[in-house]
Amino acid sequence: MLIARGIRKKYGSLEVLKGVDLNVQQQEVVALVGASGAGKSTLLHIVGTLDRPDQGELSIEGKPVFGLGAAELAAFRNQKIGFVFQFHNLLPEFTALENVMIPGLIGKRPEAEVRAAASKLLQRLGLAARLHHKPAELSGGEQQRTAVARALVNQPVLVLADEPSGNLDSRNAHELHQLFFELRAELRQTFVIVTHNPQFAAMADRTIEIRDGQVAKTP
Repeated sequence: MLIARGIRKKYGSLEVLKGVDLNVQQQEVVALVGASGAGKSTLLHIVGTLDRPDQGELSIEGKPVFGLGAAELAAFRNQKIGFVFQFHNLLPEFTALENVMIPGLIGKRPEAEVRAAASKLLQRLGLAARLHHKPAELSGGEQQRTAVARALVNQPVLVLADEPSGNLDSRNAHELHQLFFELRAELRQTFVIVTHNPQFAAMADRTIEIRDGQVAKTP
C-alpha cells in the first residue's frame, strides 16, 4: 500500500537520505529503527507528505502523491494519513474532544459526525471521563492517547508515529504499543513507527534499520 523508490533528501550540503527504497503492505506494523541522525524522522516526514524529497517517488494506495498540487496533497494527507508524534502537540486551549475533532473539521466533515466519531474513539481509548478536560488536566499517557485518537478520527489508511512512547513511562509505553496492534486488528490500518524502544521493535511485524541515510542490508 506504500511504495517509496530512490528517496533522496539534502539539507544544505548534508545528504540525509541517500536513495531509500521502502515497501509496506496493508495492515503491516513496521518499526523504523537506527541511530539518531540516521534519517528515520526525515523519511517519515516524506512518507507522510509533510516534506518533499529532492529525488525519488512515493505512492500510497497506488497514487503517486508528489504529482498532486499543494491543495490536493493537503486534502489527501488529511483523509489518508494520521500522525502521532513524541510531543503530542495538543492545543492547550481546547478540550480532549475538541483536539480530536480538529482533523475532521479541517476535512470539512459535518460537525455532528466528527463529534460522534471523536467521542467514540476517546471512549475506545479509555478516556470516556476525560472528553471535556484540557491537556493540562490530563496525564502524559492520557495526552498521548488523545493524540492517537486525533490521528485516527478521519479513519486514515496509514498511521505514522515518530517516537510515540518516547515521553512515556514503561507501563504507559507498553499500553500504547499494545494499542497500536489492537487498532490494526479492529480498523485494518497500516502503521509505520520510528522508535528507539527495543521492546516495541521486537513486537512489530517487521523492523527496518535506517543507517547513514539508507536501508541497512540484512546480513
